[in-house]
Amino acid sequence: MSDEHEKQPHIRHYSEDDKSRLKSLVQEGIVVKTEIDTLNEGLNDTIKSIAEEMDIKPSMLKKVVNTAYKRNLHEEREKFEELEDILTTLGIDK
Repeated sequence: MSDEHEKQPHIRHYSEDDKSRLKSLVQEGIVVKTEIDTLNEGLNDTIKSIAEEMDIKPSMLKKVVNTAYKRNLHEEREKFEELEDILTTLGIDK
């Protein structure tokens, strides 16, 4: 049984110009996101290759790249210090 006071979803009507602009935005957005995915895949392949050559875990190299990119070494250090403090408090520091 439907309640006549039940709120109906708002249906917006777009002009032809709005539709065209939205379609263009979505198409451009898909292209950009696809390019980003491709670049990330290439970066991951490079990280894996260098990690293997240098005997470093890929996850560590990813962390290095991300920390350098974000310039947030201080935040990462604080997170690690908090982790270390909790583990020490629990006696799991060995």
